[in-house]
Amino acid sequence: MGNKGNRTKELICTEAYKLFAEKGFKDVTMKDICERTGLSRGGLYRHYDSTEQIFLEIIHALMQNQQNEFAGKISHHIPAVQILNEVFQRYESEMTDSDRSLSIAIYEFFSRPGMSQGENSVLRQYLLSKSMWTELIEYGIRTGEFKRVDPEAVYDLIVFSYQGVRMYSRLMKLDPAVPRRILEQIRGMLCVPSSLLP
Repeated sequence: MGNKGNRTKELICTEAYKLFAEKGFKDVTMKDICERTGLSRGGLYRHYDSTEQIFLEIIHALMQNQQNEFAGKISHHIPAVQILNEVFQRYESEMTDSDRSLSIAIYEFFSRPGMSQGENSVLRQYLLSKSMWTELIEYGIRTGEFKRVDPEAVYDLIVFSYQGVRMYSRLMKLDPAVPRRILEQIRGMLCVPSSLLP
């Protein structure tokens, strides 16, 4: 696919992301995406067959970006605490940004009747994310920046806190201090105090 095709797919995913954040998954139609992007039905269907296909591409891209971010920084020996702080800074703003939250759409998509536990399941997304976070936490333990914790347990605290706050932010107004307090507690459980670092 040429540059024009790639730009069109990027436009579709960008605008579809906004629609999924606004309306959830089940209420977004291909017609909605055509209207939002200005594409004809033929132009849209040239790239995607369904809203499901578009949604999965968005989810996979988000996962791939985080995986690349973690792996790239670890391979360049960026301090684990710096990586964690950068991710948590982003998470803090995302957790109460209900306008950009896909939490409702993710719930609707993955809880549909007949949804398999295969390649496109929420379990698979959870396991991929857990693998990335576990690698970061184990890296921090090896460098002495993180305490000797159970990486999977810390990951569960991170992911379920993150998704829970994002879900609640769609349903009610949250104090911006909520994500900050949660992330500070997780950071405190995980990070060796700077005064104790070698």
